[in-house]
Amino acid sequence: RWIRNVARGDLGFSNTGKEPVKDVIFGHVPATIELAAWAIVPIILVGVQLGILAALRHNRWVDHVLRLFSIIGTSLPSFLAGLLLLMLFAARLKWMPTGGRLAPEYQRLVDSPAWHTVTKMYTFDAILNGRWDVFADAASHLLLPVLTLSYISWAVLLRVTRSSMLETLRQDYVRTALAKGLSRSAVVQRHARPNAMLPVVTVAGWQLIGLLGGVAITETTFSYPGIGKRFVDAAPNLDVVTVLGFVLFN
Repeated sequence: RWIRNVARGDLGFSNTGKEPVKDVIFGHVPATIELAAWAIVPIILVGVQLGILAALRHNRWVDHVLRLFSIIGTSLPSFLAGLLLLMLFAARLKWMPTGGRLAPEYQRLVDSPAWHTVTKMYTFDAILNGRWDVFADAASHLLLPVLTLSYISWAVLLRVTRSSMLETLRQDYVRTALAKGLSRSAVVQRHARPNAMLPVVTVAGWQLIGLLGGVAITETTFSYPGIGKRFVDAAPNLDVVTVLGFVLFN
């Protein structure tokens, strides 16, 4: 019966959300897309650059430090990393908010008729509305979740980029280019780096897909109302129809 209804575009009614599952999903997707959009840029840029740096400083102290960094990153649970950031920057230093997407006063503004909603992504809508105070507040709520996701993903991309770059630097065409008198930086930038990026692009694509599917643990840690957080709220309440809808979406 559920499959027959899905074929007609009906995912059922969410008992926890008190609205159709389709509306629940599309109501929370913009928050997850916003988080993914801000996280993917530092994930790719920093992770790739650290991997290249480790490969170029192979078996030197920089390489050892970055390898230790990657081992800790791939071993550290995301909820623990998030809790440590919350304890330091939110609880102790009180520099950042503890969770959510906006402060209450700005949330009331965004929910009011005076606010021009375009994307339902607060940072981008704040720019379109010319409200930089709302943008700053929304960005402060995004910073810790983005940092948590970035650190875990940096570790993965660092290891992949390092391995791919080391393999590329050992190829014959790289040795030939160096033997012809090209500088090492020119060989790395023009020849080695583009070829080493092929597996990195594949891994980065999977990272982006994982972010868009909703990072449930990180969103729950920071009480960030994305699609992953909504999934976690539905599961313990035995809201089977909502869980099925989210699984189908992912």
